[in-house]
Amino acid sequence: MSSASRKGKSKAASIADPSENPFVAHPKPPSGEDPAQRAQRVKSLQDAQATSKRIDDDIAEAKKWHDRRKRALKILLLGQAESGKSTVLKNFQLAYAPAVFQNERSAWKRIVQLNLIRSVKTILDALQEERAELSPSERETDDHKELRRLHLSLSPLLGLIRDSRILCDDDSQGISVRAGGGWKELFTRSERLSTDSAIINRIQLTKNDPTLLLDASRDDIIAVWQSPIVRQILEAKGIRLEETSGFFLDDTARIARSDYYATDNDIVRARVRTLGVEEHHFVAETAKTRALTFSSPTSAVRAPRMLEEDPRVNRLEDSLSLWRQICENKLLAHATIILFLNKKDILAKTLAAGVQVSRHVPSYSDENNVASVTKYFRDRFKHYHRKLSPIQRTFVVYETSAIETRAMHAVVVAVHDSIIRKNLVDSDII
Repeated sequence: MSSASRKGKSKAASIADPSENPFVAHPKPPSGEDPAQRAQRVKSLQDAQATSKRIDDDIAEAKKWHDRRKRALKILLLGQAESGKSTVLKNFQLAYAPAVFQNERSAWKRIVQLNLIRSVKTILDALQEERAELSPSERETDDHKELRRLHLSLSPLLGLIRDSRILCDDDSQGISVRAGGGWKELFTRSERLSTDSAIINRIQLTKNDPTLLLDASRDDIIAVWQSPIVRQILEAKGIRLEETSGFFLDDTARIARSDYYATDNDIVRARVRTLGVEEHHFVAETAKTRALTFSSPTSAVRAPRMLEEDPRVNRLEDSLSLWRQICENKLLAHATIILFLNKKDILAKTLAAGVQVSRHVPSYSDENNVASVTKYFRDRFKHYHRKLSPIQRTFVVYETSAIETRAMHAVVVAVHDSIIRKNLVDSDII
């Protein structure tokens, strides 16, 4: 036998011996190792094992998260500004992730307070315009002197809106925040802030807390809102605050208090415009499916109701135009489309005020009541859904008032169940 052959057999035998395999046998301690060196070596091995376990755990957790994400129920909310998209989202969270509300309650408390202050600002602006049109003798009447006093008393509240710019912007279209801006985290004490600027912003928001000033102004806010002269001025200028999102003047006695606590209903009704597209994640028992919900405000029958985004465009026409584009989009051909005819409560108030739908919608010729008006718009949406959908699919519609949390809970559960059921049918499970 050759020398090379003997060496190969010897090497193979040594590898076959488990005691010589470094991947099986424990490494032998170095010769001449003292107790201190041994303790250091053992500690290093333990640290390495702990690090390896953490990496394995992170990989396993990432895989679980990825699997959950693949099984997630995905819902795309579309609609105009003030059509109720964020309110519908909050109802989904309330039904399936109530802990989210608890974590964000302090943030929404500030938004509710700012909504109330902004309504006061609208009244004060209208009073300022009215006063500029009065003659000197009219300004000296007792009623207008009282309104002047209320104006001066409530003016400090306006500064709180300016001081809240780090949280949100305030313009002619209302309080707004940028998508992904992390504004809610500023109010969450348990949330660690990653930058010095965020910490400074949290301190500044605490300093500009409107709670005490609202408490001191509570009686004057109630007085100015209940004033018959103020109501006449607002009506003459076509300002209907009670029909706007984020209206809390009727709740001033409760909200403008030092111990005010934002209820679930307050959070749902709170109004803040989101600039941009936002993605929200919350845990709920779901299945893999796709759904698209479209919110259309039926209250838009009152003229003039134009888009916030473009004052030249009528809301109703834009709703129908957007709906047609969604229905005929081939990328959404297999999505479940759910229509919310939202703000039916405002529609009822609008019709009760004597507004004739036929004056603003020439093609409408039925009775001037909620049921007939809603049926008319439901039929128009259904017509385009049937005519333009690339493939045949069920027309699903709900008449809603998104700020009514109890009624919306039933709707949200029904929507969730219908989506799950369709997914099971598509998977040939049922």
